[in-house]
Amino acid sequence: MAYGGGTFTSDQGSIQMEAVGSNTLARTGRCRITSIQAKGIATSTIVFYDSADASAPGSQVYVAKYGTEGLNTLIPGSGILFKNGIVYHLTGASGSVTVTITG
Repeated sequence: MAYGGGTFTSDQGSIQMEAVGSNTLARTGRCRITSIQAKGIATSTIVFYDSADASAPGSQVYVAKYGTEGLNTLIPGSGILFKNGIVYHLTGASGSVTVTITG
């Protein structure tokens, strides 16, 4: 068996999201969030919607409230499925959230 020398690809990546005060489109198309990490900012909330339209995102898929301790969540199983895309709303004076995605 030969090892190495081949080309390897992965469908895993990451998206960094900033607090901007409104719904924001982070990605279009089908994908799954497999982990969420957030900087600790007092009274912060991250909301994810399964949508490709930030102006009319529809129903919430995931909501997390956190404080200065931050947020570090691994999503069990296959992750949170988004069929259309990821729209997010991050509240807090400033801060960022990084998600790991597949797809």
